[in-house]
Amino acid sequence: MKNKIKRFSKSLRVIRYILIAVAIIMSLMTNTVFAADPLSTINRLSEFIFSAIKAIGLILLGFGIVQIGLSLKSHDASQRANGFLTFFGGVVIAFAKDILDMIM
Repeated sequence: MKNKIKRFSKSLRVIRYILIAVAIIMSLMTNTVFAADPLSTINRLSEFIFSAIKAIGLILLGFGIVQIGLSLKSHDASQRANGFLTFFGGVVIAFAKDILDMIM
């Protein structure tokens, strides 16, 4: 029993020294960080989000064109309607930023 306690106390001592070493290293490796202009950061985030939305819209636009082409080949009216809806939805999503800029 005493042997287990000695091993446990030794491992706790090692863990304590490791934590102290990590705390000292982290406190010595600090750098001064200056914040950027928050408005430019928000603008860049907005541009990134709108570019991701534009990419999704272009994917939908391409998928809509493929659906329209397949429906013309198979003479399926419901698939053609879904193709046109997907196509126009992709157009609206792809140009959402331009539409919002025109409104505002």
